[in-house]
Amino acid sequence: MLIESISGVRGTVPDSLNGEIVALYADAFHRFCSEGDIVVGRDSRSSGDEFLSVIVQRLIALGRNVHHCGIVPTPTVQYVVDDSEVVGGIIVTASHNPAEWNGLKFVGSDGCFLNGSQVKKLMQLKSGDSPEPVDGKGKQVRMDDAIQRHIARICDVSWIDLETIRQRKFKVAVDAVNGAAAVALPELIKRLGCDVVSINCELSGEFTRGTEPLPVNLSDLSQLVQQENCHVGFATDPDADRLAVIDEKGKPVGEEYTLVLALDGFLSIFGSSEMVVTNLSTTLAVDKIAERYGAQVTRSAVGEINVVEMMKKTGASMGGEGNGGVILEEVHLGRDSLVAAASILHRLAQTDSSLSEVMNELPKFEIVKAKISVEKVNGETLFQKISDSFDGALKDERDGLKLTWNDRWIHIRRSNTEPIMRIYTEASTEKEALELFEKVKLIIQS
Repeated sequence: MLIESISGVRGTVPDSLNGEIVALYADAFHRFCSEGDIVVGRDSRSSGDEFLSVIVQRLIALGRNVHHCGIVPTPTVQYVVDDSEVVGGIIVTASHNPAEWNGLKFVGSDGCFLNGSQVKKLMQLKSGDSPEPVDGKGKQVRMDDAIQRHIARICDVSWIDLETIRQRKFKVAVDAVNGAAAVALPELIKRLGCDVVSINCELSGEFTRGTEPLPVNLSDLSQLVQQENCHVGFATDPDADRLAVIDEKGKPVGEEYTLVLALDGFLSIFGSSEMVVTNLSTTLAVDKIAERYGAQVTRSAVGEINVVEMMKKTGASMGGEGNGGVILEEVHLGRDSLVAAASILHRLAQTDSSLSEVMNELPKFEIVKAKISVEKVNGETLFQKISDSFDGALKDERDGLKLTWNDRWIHIRRSNTEPIMRIYTEASTEKEALELFEKVKLIIQS
């Protein structure tokens, strides 16, 4: 199945996505962009080399200069596009999808992913006749310093206290799932003066654990943190836009709390002057930590670009999503696991507390995440039934159905990246979150 959405294109290889199909998207992106150079990069999947070669050859044939980053984090490509005089970028990645998938993400000249209307226009352009090649005009330019440029920018962030981080001499365990962060994340952490121990940090594309950085997939990293007496462990997905965190006891803190930890360090400096943007499916702990510092929270529909568009609209400096995605405008407007890692090390360096002690000081909520096949569900009827079954909630229908109370919420929506319906419930305890989920599940089964 080939999925086109606001998150780009994803499909299984080779039945849904192959070189011929990739060439069509390259042609469409050429038509979409104004005259100028294009940056390309990929994650470490085995099919990525062929697909990136197809894109490069096609764009060169159409007269474009192509800046080739090789295997780099998705946010590295976004940063380089934003920091260069180019008109866009293409990243060959299926993000957190399993190894048999691959895909394409499209970046505008501002380093941000294309928004909904831009994606729609791009997909329409794909159906046209192939543009005519232009002999002898385009060329490939190797961009071997892309990761170093990205790291240097993060190390230059105005509020991250490099000196204090370096004085703490943190020991950090890293699990990059043999994906795009395998070189970049350890290198950043070393630049911050930390010792690094690592697993799954080869650019092999052999995903030896589940591709999502969820607790169920991080047992080896948890064990490494304990064995090596690390202060913290970091894990990424294959294209390195998401970061999961393990505390010094080997306990996953939960991907929802990556953003909360980053915000705690950021807002302690800037406080009430800030607006924070996150999506409808992100933990209430974001709202509670913002309240602690007098900051405000605005929520958007799910999807990185939706958060980014809201950040632009509100002038927010930091935002993100509860999947381990942290967005810092000062670097670039996109989820970035390297930014998240630096932000969390900054937070740890602010006090002498261990990560588990820091976590004990944060607002605590428990979230339940599940999914169902969309073939079995009429979304509109389901949303109405769920809405009618709960009293006293604030209702939001911008992205599926979100019902919110002061200390709990339910969100059910169609996925942007898979043929499924996602169901999220959150409350102050796991028992209460599960009770909410079971009630939703009974409505669906009925």
